[in-house]
Amino acid sequence: MSKLTDVPKRILIGRALRSEKLGETLLPKRIALPVFASDPLSSVAYAPGEVLLVLSVAGVSAYHFSPWIAAAVVVLMFTVVASYRQNVHAYPSGGGDYEVANTNLGPKAGLTVASALLVDYVLTVAVSISSGVENLGSAIPFVVEHKVFCAIGIIVLLTLMNLRGVKESGKLFAIPTYVFVAGVFIMIAWGAFKGIVLDESMRAPTADYEIKPEHGGLAGFALLFLLLRAFSSGCAALTGVEAISNGVPAFRKPKSRNAATTLLLMGALAVTMFCGIIGLAMATDVKMAEFPAKDLIANGVPVGNDYVQHPVISQVAAAVFGDGTFFFVLLAAATALVLFLAANTAYNGFPLLGSILAQDRYLPRQLHTRGDRLAFSNGIVLLAGAAILLVWLYGADSTKLIQLYIVGVFVSFTLSQTGMVRHWNRHLRTERDKAKRRHMIRSRAINTFGAFFTGLVLVVVLATKFTHGAWVALLGMVIFYGTMSAIRKHYDRVAEEIAAPEEPGDDSVRPSRVHAIVLVSKVHRPTLRALAYAKAMRFDRLEAVSISVDPAETKALQAEWGRRGINVPLKILDSPYREITRPIIEYVKGLRRESPRDVVSVVIPEYVVGHWYEHVLHNQSALRLKGRLLFTPGVMVTSVPYQLASSEAAKQRAKKRQEWNAPGSVRRGPVDRRPKEPTGKA
Repeated sequence: MSKLTDVPKRILIGRALRSEKLGETLLPKRIALPVFASDPLSSVAYAPGEVLLVLSVAGVSAYHFSPWIAAAVVVLMFTVVASYRQNVHAYPSGGGDYEVANTNLGPKAGLTVASALLVDYVLTVAVSISSGVENLGSAIPFVVEHKVFCAIGIIVLLTLMNLRGVKESGKLFAIPTYVFVAGVFIMIAWGAFKGIVLDESMRAPTADYEIKPEHGGLAGFALLFLLLRAFSSGCAALTGVEAISNGVPAFRKPKSRNAATTLLLMGALAVTMFCGIIGLAMATDVKMAEFPAKDLIANGVPVGNDYVQHPVISQVAAAVFGDGTFFFVLLAAATALVLFLAANTAYNGFPLLGSILAQDRYLPRQLHTRGDRLAFSNGIVLLAGAAILLVWLYGADSTKLIQLYIVGVFVSFTLSQTGMVRHWNRHLRTERDKAKRRHMIRSRAINTFGAFFTGLVLVVVLATKFTHGAWVALLGMVIFYGTMSAIRKHYDRVAEEIAAPEEPGDDSVRPSRVHAIVLVSKVHRPTLRALAYAKAMRFDRLEAVSISVDPAETKALQAEWGRRGINVPLKILDSPYREITRPIIEYVKGLRRESPRDVVSVVIPEYVVGHWYEHVLHNQSALRLKGRLLFTPGVMVTSVPYQLASSEAAKQRAKKRQEWNAPGSVRRGPVDRRPKEPTGKA
């Protein structure tokens, strides 16, 4: 069965890579830019349109505020980029906002940031893919007619590409990203040349349309609220900025400097493109309406439900290059493709963050393990599943999905920058070097301004977007927070329960004597119980076997083994492909070949849990291994159970239902406990 499943797996995602190949998957800046910055770079394709859509509520007259809104977004972008450049130097380990908040503000703040980022990464995939489908649908009607099906298909394809590995997927994504960036800059330059030098009139396809304002003549607080809502929609251009700080370990050395340079380059490109598209939209008289069917007027008549409202970037390209020209088609294709690939920012950020959270015991441990291609495969698949569910629920409608967007990212921005301020304060208390103090004071000033500005924007976003759908994102954050807190409590409870005692003997079990190979992952109570069992077996040879998947964990195991003076030899089996089952099977088979008359007994320490969800949270390696060993001739498998507290609770529940049978007992029918009539026999 394993070989049957291996063949399609190898075809789809490629051959497995050895652990020592990890260094070869690190990214140079030219590849890291499209991998980690495709989201903020591509958001310029829809962020200007979102600004105009909101302003259209007050009619065309409100469009003259768009340059001021763009200026505010630019200031915010440079503030965030400057702030995150401090982050990547101070925390290069890849924890990003989560690590900053967790270290400086405490576990609750760290978990809040993690919840916000996980929600935002899922929304990044859903929004980017849905927006890309809508852009592609302007040229291919079939895509619009089946946009949910197409969006899900693209998510599946993108998932397979990422499962092949970060560097390999990055090479695939680099070309369309750079084509898109080049196309936008050519459009801005050519549009400026035509408008300023040649003094030609450029008209968008909707230039002659009118907009029927839903609320005409807004003034005072109502106008201010509208402008703040338009600003919060334009802030979609900042999503994904934090991904670089999470992805520092994926950069080539010097990691922090390369990440900081990539951040600066990304900010400069995104700001220039965003401002250029807004400027050209104003120059070409683009019209966008939140409800185009009834609010967009052509020749005095609403355009109706059959009208397809094209994105701002498509209308500007039509005005600058001409509808249907080579450059128009090239930019339209590159825009649609880069929006699909923008989801790759989340495909790199979500699994990395998930791995760190799993290491900190906030998520199932399976998310911490790299797959065959040295990518965090489980995290990639989980992200894809969540995004597909969201696309299906919202019908791949980017206008609805974007209302849920950016709340999470500004929660993480604000807490991260606040954490950095505390970071610099802590270091300034002990630092005496004047040059370093000046650098720290400057960095603290940048992070302080960043915390204040992003906090202000967070308030604006919550106030203007809450009733439009932001409450769903907040609910998702609460669900993530509660789930991760419960997982951490479970792992902490189990770790405390199985912790190895400093003084041996209080929990040792002395069963019948049999020889065994004891499988070991860590030195804890289940391991000590299995060793005590194996020592009592009296066979020719006894050894403990561990699989080296993580060198740091293996080194820690050997040190603890020596510190405790355990008088059982510990053998380490190397696993270059991070597999558990296969190295043990091969080792056991080797022992059988050396001594065909001997019987090999494999002793496996196992947890006994009492709830169904606890099975999901603990690795099922023992179950898979037993399934393989049972079919190996001359091999016996012994499970040494260690009952957790929850198993006793399950036993009590079963007793109440009168269904409990002790392990090994014979299942009988109901016992008749009524007094029997005397038979009269002696």
